[in-house]
Amino acid sequence: MAARRKITLDRRKVVARILKDRGDLLLVTGLGAPTWDAAAVEDHPNNFYLWGGMGGAVLTGLGLALAQPKRRVLVMTGDGEMLMGVGGLATVAVQKPSNLAICIIDNQRYGETGMQETHTAHGVDLPAMAAGAGFQTTATVYTMKELNEAVPVLYEQSGPVFVDVKVSDAPQPMTLPPRDGPTLKHRFRENLLGQI
Repeated sequence: MAARRKITLDRRKVVARILKDRGDLLLVTGLGAPTWDAAAVEDHPNNFYLWGGMGGAVLTGLGLALAQPKRRVLVMTGDGEMLMGVGGLATVAVQKPSNLAICIIDNQRYGETGMQETHTAHGVDLPAMAAGAGFQTTATVYTMKELNEAVPVLYEQSGPVFVDVKVSDAPQPMTLPPRDGPTLKHRFRENLLGQI
């Protein structure tokens, strides 16, 4: 096994950098910290927060990307959720949506259940799993320089693309977006499709 690199990136700053110039990007966030971090940047009407359904963010993003092929879709979720829904990578790779990017905010912890280590803390390589499924573009990010290079990949590279950003497990203040599922669904839908 290769020597481990030190993890120093601040989770909240990473998400703020990724979403800084988002334009009309459609964002699907996974359970827990990715949702809180996206809401801390901005509770945007193009954010579709998944409060539950651990393991479902990637496939929700896939459905959205297939339904809206002219819009860029970014799924931002954690390593724990990605490990639970890892089979979804094969489905994404087979479908090949060119407008879909997946970004893992990887703190190597299950933040929702007590900060136990995930398998990524023990060498499991999510980008290698995505590449094995058939993703043509994958990356692992440890530094701000690497993150700055990865952001255009997330926004512009023909997809599907997969970027795993290694972040510190330091706690961040919780910023909760609206929690009412129907409200979030209707707001997202109306913003995307207009009054229905």
